[in-house]
Amino acid sequence: MEQTEQLIPPLTQLTEDEQMLKEAAADFAEASIKPLVEEMDENAKLDPDLVKEFFEMGLMGIDIPERYSGGGGTFMMSVVAIEQISRVDASAGVFMDVQNTLVNNAFVNFASDYLKEKYLPLLATEKVGAYCLSEAGSGSDAFALKTTAKEDGDDFVLNGSKLWITNANEADIFLVMANVNPEAGYKGITAFVVERGMEGFSISKKENKLGIRASSTCEILLEDCRVPKENVLGEVGKGYKVAIETLNEGRIGIGAQMIGIAQGAFDAALAYVQERKQFGKAISEFQGIQFQLARMATDIETARLLVYNAARMKMNGQNFLKEAAMAKFYSSEVAERVSSQAVDLFGGYGYVKEYPVEKYYRDSKIGKIYEGTTNMQLSTIAKLLLR
Repeated sequence: MEQTEQLIPPLTQLTEDEQMLKEAAADFAEASIKPLVEEMDENAKLDPDLVKEFFEMGLMGIDIPERYSGGGGTFMMSVVAIEQISRVDASAGVFMDVQNTLVNNAFVNFASDYLKEKYLPLLATEKVGAYCLSEAGSGSDAFALKTTAKEDGDDFVLNGSKLWITNANEADIFLVMANVNPEAGYKGITAFVVERGMEGFSISKKENKLGIRASSTCEILLEDCRVPKENVLGEVGKGYKVAIETLNEGRIGIGAQMIGIAQGAFDAALAYVQERKQFGKAISEFQGIQFQLARMATDIETARLLVYNAARMKMNGQNFLKEAAMAKFYSSEVAERVSSQAVDLFGGYGYVKEYPVEKYYRDSKIGKIYEGTTNMQLSTIAKLLLR
């Protein structure tokens, strides 16, 4: 009896729609972002016209349903787009990452019909979003936040400050975590939709950073900031659930950013070692260089498999918490390691801004820190293994 061999597609194989968006994002990155990278990094600011182009390309609302003017795409489509944008510029990559994997996802999964109708079309077509959880005293211990929210008639009044807020300069819509009942601990945490221009809301200090410099990172101040009760995202006292579930998805997005950084650094190094000549031949002909390239390529492919696997599990409705933590942890290690090796391969040229690898190296460092540090990812993985 003959058996028909059934081929299982590789994990990195993309659907037709995913492949099309990947190619469109790559073309956009090369044509529109690459010429601006050096200037944006020096000025520590995204080009305003580029922000508009992101919306025109449909890259800011990839998996927002079509009925809300979004792309109606999948989470995996966001992942491959973030990867391709980050391959050229990690600042631009995290700009669209926060919008898609944190802000949009939170609205799609937790917002009331009223909030979806009001904000999702804006987020898909013209308004940038920001996610406000961290504070000066609550980083890894995120639920130790001190920002409060007190009922006052038809509003909540928010007081406190938020730190390390990505997209703060560009954003008009902010998801803010505040505690309505500090005595209840994390069970008082509630998510609020706050708009730029609301009474008592302001943007303060902009951080001067080592890497991803064009991505704005600012402090947010809330001083008797009045927010309508209908702007509660999800349920009162269930903000911790919004935060946890959204960050789990966001970590996959950061993984995509990190493999983009690693791939960009590797591509630059691969081209350079074939051009650079020493001792009468291209340095790519030396076995020591070849072995480094082989390790770098293997690291990148391994990280990509982890990220894509976590994304597929998320899309399939499977429990992906451990896989997301693994993807975020490992991809950030790979981005730093590969970009550092790329600097080594460039030699002295790798240390100067005339060549791209020093920026990849600077940009890679944040991967071990934001949206959950490496130690927090290792802790999550270990707890789930031992459960």
